[in-house]
Amino acid sequence: MITPAQDGKQDIGHVKLGKKYTMAQEISEQTKVTLDLKTIGMIVGFTISLATMYFTLQADIQKAMLEPAPEVSKIEFSYKDELTRATVEGVQSDVNNIKLNIEEIKSQLAKMDERLYELTKK
Repeated sequence: MITPAQDGKQDIGHVKLGKKYTMAQEISEQTKVTLDLKTIGMIVGFTISLATMYFTLQADIQKAMLEPAPEVSKIEFSYKDELTRATVEGVQSDVNNIKLNIEEIKSQLAKMDERLYELTKK
């Protein structure tokens, strides 16, 4: 809310318009940074959780590198092979059925074409 101040200038909240304020300051060794205890606690907690996640991830990577790769057993391989073969055979039978259907459709179309030719000939 803009209200007139006692000195005749407008102010917004507590900032008086018309007075020059410096926006940027030079950061040096004398610059004072004030942080409350809550902010410091959040920074420390975040740093600790980040370090914990990093070291846990590194330990998991080292553990995974030491473990041997899982081997596929003969039974598992035979089941996968049988499933693959059954799938291929199913696809081949479907293709053969489609080919037979196409041949039937072609023969019916040829018959219809002959009949139409005979009808137009008369």
